[in-house]
Amino acid sequence: MKNKKTLSSLKKVLSYVRHHKALLLLSLLCAAISVILTLYVPIVIGDAIDYIIEPGKVAFDKITPMLIRIAIASIIAALAQWMQGIINNKITYGVVQDIRNDAFRKLQSLPVSYSDTHAHGDIVSRIITDADQFSDGLLMGFSQLFTGVLTILGTLGFMFVINWKIALFVVLATPLSLFAASFIASRTHSLFKAQAEIRGTQTGYINEIIGSEKVVRAYGHEKEAMQSFEDMNRQMEKCSLRAVFFSSLVNPTTRVVNSIVYAGVALIGALSVIANPTAFTVGSLSIFLSYANQYTKPFNEISGVATEFQNSLACAIRLFELIEAKPQTPDKENALVLDEAKGNIEIKDIAFSYDPEKPLIRDFSLSVESGKRIAIVGPTGCGKTTFIGLLMRFYDVNDGEIDVDGTNIRDITRNSLRKSFGMVLQETWIKTATVRENIIMGKPDATDEEIIAAAKASHAHSFIKRLPNGYDTKIGEDSGLSQGQKQLLCITRVMLALPPMLILDEATSSIDTRTEMKIQHAFATMMKGRTSFIVAHRLSTIREADTILVMKDGQIIESGTHKELLKKGGFYFELYHSQFKG
Repeated sequence: MKNKKTLSSLKKVLSYVRHHKALLLLSLLCAAISVILTLYVPIVIGDAIDYIIEPGKVAFDKITPMLIRIAIASIIAALAQWMQGIINNKITYGVVQDIRNDAFRKLQSLPVSYSDTHAHGDIVSRIITDADQFSDGLLMGFSQLFTGVLTILGTLGFMFVINWKIALFVVLATPLSLFAASFIASRTHSLFKAQAEIRGTQTGYINEIIGSEKVVRAYGHEKEAMQSFEDMNRQMEKCSLRAVFFSSLVNPTTRVVNSIVYAGVALIGALSVIANPTAFTVGSLSIFLSYANQYTKPFNEISGVATEFQNSLACAIRLFELIEAKPQTPDKENALVLDEAKGNIEIKDIAFSYDPEKPLIRDFSLSVESGKRIAIVGPTGCGKTTFIGLLMRFYDVNDGEIDVDGTNIRDITRNSLRKSFGMVLQETWIKTATVRENIIMGKPDATDEEIIAAAKASHAHSFIKRLPNGYDTKIGEDSGLSQGQKQLLCITRVMLALPPMLILDEATSSIDTRTEMKIQHAFATMMKGRTSFIVAHRLSTIREADTILVMKDGQIIESGTHKELLKKGGFYFELYHSQFKG
């Protein structure tokens, strides 16, 4: 199974490499030039040695041109190697760029459930760290594999031409080196894969602790957090040491085998020179020894490449797992583009659960006329926010259907459906950009006058003007803005776009009471003529809603206006009065 997965990942890597065919051929050409000239030099040296006959008898007139040829060949070979290095870098980082782009693009098409069930730090680790590790192995492969293979083939050809008997001995001894390298490399793959997985877990844990730093410190959880991280680090150390130990055995093992081959070539060659010095000269022996050394050297390099490539493939497997994760159901070919929604919503007997064994929403039906304000209340975990996610089609219902203006939302493009809703959540999201760019996300062509009007309506204009560069101040999640200020920007975003339907999920939870009262007034103006869903825990904010839905255990147990529900004296009555005791 592991071998199939590894082979499958290798094929996928090669499919990315094919996009750079021209550069690949150029790299092979540079490798061929470098190898041919490198193999040509020993021949010239061997011939030069044969012109050193005995003391006092050296044919300098023959040797000098040979030295010039050696110098020229060495310079051209060095230039070819330099060019090959540049080309290989371009191929490697081009491949990694393509894979990273595909991974990030896939993130945009994955269902929300994927990020709900995978640690965010692990996803980041796959796209950043694993891609870096993969690029290191791929670069080493391109740098040494082509040259190594061509060197082996070239030296073998020349050796068989010079003396086929000694060449045959070299070939027969070669499998020993290959067997040693493959035996060790095959056992390092699982260790490198485990190393990559632990690295992803570590990244996720660090991300989690940094995001919850205030909570960790408030509860004095520093020691426990440190202990958990030390346990992960210990696992990482143990796994890394084993992986490095086994991988480090490859090079010395192959070197021992190659040294034995070299010694055997030297012995057989020396005996051949003694037996018949005219047929096999000292110069020929020097050429053969040089080739034997060049022949065995790539095996050391390729064995190192094989070990590093095991690590790279382990990282590639994790990347491809993300790239090949099941995407969200695509829009239908003839899906309707919702241009001007009226806001009539019909919910028919829907059922939904994250876990098939734990039903959450069931037998849920609701009819909402255009322009109505619907408030949704209930205890934590009753399904309020899940219902909002179903409206936006972050999740698809397991049963039943949701219609917008008479059309099932499954038959509407996701993009147009979501653009028809303006959404302000309890959790704010600010991207790293200017204040202006954050506000115009829903309406990129907005004028400065429209932006300022929306900011004034949301009461964000006053604090924006106090920023160093006003609306052109660059901000982000860690820009020093308070949670309330971030939420005001999110509200401004919706007030600028003014879509036909609104979702306010605890939209004013991080804002002070005085500002909240002003914003509630602005919301009331904004909601006129727009279908609105308001999720609230503070029941005082929803008294003016046309209909209040009271949810419990995924079902609507009561519905009506504020006054009607109080008169019933049911669950809403208890919820409302529990907030105003005393």
